[in-house]
Amino acid sequence: ASGHSGRGRLAEPQQILDAIKTLLGKNGDLAGRRLVVSAGGTREPIDPVRFISNYSSGKMGYALAEAARDRGAKVTLVSASSLPAPHGVNVIEVESVSEMKDAVLSAVTDADALVMAAAVSDFRPASASEQKIKKQPGEEAMTLELVKTDDILASVPEGIVKVGFAAETHDLIENAAKKLQEKRLDLICANDVTAPDAGFAVDTNRVTILDRDGGREDLPLLPKYEVATRILDRLVPILNLRRPR
Repeated sequence: ASGHSGRGRLAEPQQILDAIKTLLGKNGDLAGRRLVVSAGGTREPIDPVRFISNYSSGKMGYALAEAARDRGAKVTLVSASSLPAPHGVNVIEVESVSEMKDAVLSAVTDADALVMAAAVSDFRPASASEQKIKKQPGEEAMTLELVKTDDILASVPEGIVKVGFAAETHDLIENAAKKLQEKRLDLICANDVTAPDAGFAVDTNRVTILDRDGGREDLPLLPKYEVATRILDRLVPILNLRRPR
C-alpha cells in the first residue's frame, strides 16, 4: 500500500492467478512436453532510427505460450513483442528475423513442437545505414532496395511438430493451404487480419485451422486465449502420435 517492496508484499492479482493456473496444470496433457512459441512482429533496420515492421502485437503468441504453460508444458517464447513476460515462461527477446531464426533454431533442439505465431518480415533492407538518412534539398523520392529474409520454418529440422500461422487479407484458405504444404506443417491457423475484431492488436481472433490430411475447423470469434486452447487441442493428439512419450 505504501508503494515499497519487501518481504510479504502481496503480488499483483494477475501474477497470483497465473501461478495458480501453472500449479493446477502441471499434470495436464502437455506435461513433460517442450514447446517453442514465437510472437510479435520482427523489425528490420533501415538506419539507427527507422525500421520495417508490421502491426503484430504478439498477443496471439503470448496467449499460446500461456495456454501451453497452463497444460503443463515447458514453454520457450521467442518474442519480438514488448508485452510483459508471462509467468513461468522462458522468454527470449529478439528484434530481427535473423535474431529470431537463431533463437528458434537453438530452442527447438530439444523441443517437441514449434508454434510460429510471429509475424515475420518477408523482406529487409539490403543494407542498413550506420547514420540517420537525411532528406536532401530537392529530393522528392528515395529508393529502398529490399531482399528476402530467411525462411525460419523451412530451416527447422524434420521430426518436430510444426504449427504455422497465415495472416491474410484475401484468398484466406487458398493461401493458407499453399503455405501448409510448402512448409510441410502439421497445422496452420489462418486468419483475416483486415477484420477489425480479429486482426492485429486486439484481444479476440477468428481462425480456420487446416491440417496436412485435409481437415478443416472454422472457429468462431473467441478471446485469443480460447483460440490458443483450441489450437492446442488439435496439437496434443499429433504430438502423441508423432512423438510418443
